[in-house]
Amino acid sequence: MDDDRWDDWPERWVGTDCDVRVAVSAIPREVKDGFRYDEVPWQRFRHFYGPGEEIPGLLATLASGDAEAADEALRQLWTSLHHQGGTIAVGALVVPFLLRIAATARPELRAQTLRLVAEIGRCQHMGDGSREGLLQVAEEPLMIEGSTMCPVDWTIQAARQAVTDDLHLLLPLLSDPDPEVRSVTAYVLAAATGELSHVSSALQSRLAKEDEAVVRVSLILAIAQLAREHQDEHAPKWARGLWSDPGRPPEVRIGAGLAWLCLVTDPAPDELRALLTDPGTRQYDDLLRPVPWLTWIDPTGVGLRSCIDEMLTANVPETVLDDPWGGGPSS
Repeated sequence: MDDDRWDDWPERWVGTDCDVRVAVSAIPREVKDGFRYDEVPWQRFRHFYGPGEEIPGLLATLASGDAEAADEALRQLWTSLHHQGGTIAVGALVVPFLLRIAATARPELRAQTLRLVAEIGRCQHMGDGSREGLLQVAEEPLMIEGSTMCPVDWTIQAARQAVTDDLHLLLPLLSDPDPEVRSVTAYVLAAATGELSHVSSALQSRLAKEDEAVVRVSLILAIAQLAREHQDEHAPKWARGLWSDPGRPPEVRIGAGLAWLCLVTDPAPDELRALLTDPGTRQYDDLLRPVPWLTWIDPTGVGLRSCIDEMLTANVPETVLDDPWGGGPSS
């Protein structure tokens, strides 16, 4: 191999056929709407276990009426496009088609299809429940995916732009009959890069009428993620208003407390610390386990507790760390 190929990498790849952002943006809407897979340059990119040309067949099967085959196709897509929390370039080409399949195909596959979209467009975040990491989307600029040598953040940028281009498909799903779909839709919408006031307004409107605890927390974290990334100076006051209001449902206060901690660098006020460490809060570990942001935080399923532990003990000297849940000194 000619070593000169890597000179000035990745700058020399910007705007070329190796730039997945270019490939995704070049897909015409009529190609996406018509599922015209043969007009997409799959051959330029690999998935984690093989060539990109394998992907259209899985997408076609996922959209088919064969329930068993569709289930297997979705499983294979997850394996091929989301490995150990990582994302890969060809996944960004898949996003527009997954969104259309989620909007039109079998409802029982909708949530997991949307979840795959969200993970393709997000950095590796398994286990990171910190104030800096919980709502983080972008990857370090020099992080590469080894089999393609494509910067991971290019994949994330391309996937997020694809989400933004298809907001018209996503926003109606905030009213889907299935609470899991509503929750995961919020997770996907949090990655939008345009029409931010419109997206935030839609999330706020849904929150005002939502009665499912998991969906409420997902909507709050989605609003906070958009606000954090785009530096909405009004968001901390909004989040504080929610968590400090004893008239709000407990899950709303808990979700807003996490959101506030991610939006500011201030130490947690005593009032918030008392809320999050109250023994009664532990009952929400199981209830809020399906919140997409919390799912990957702890493999045992106590993502909420792990987040609270990490957020409340950050930057506190080890000599004064106690278990915030009342279990004695940290080990």
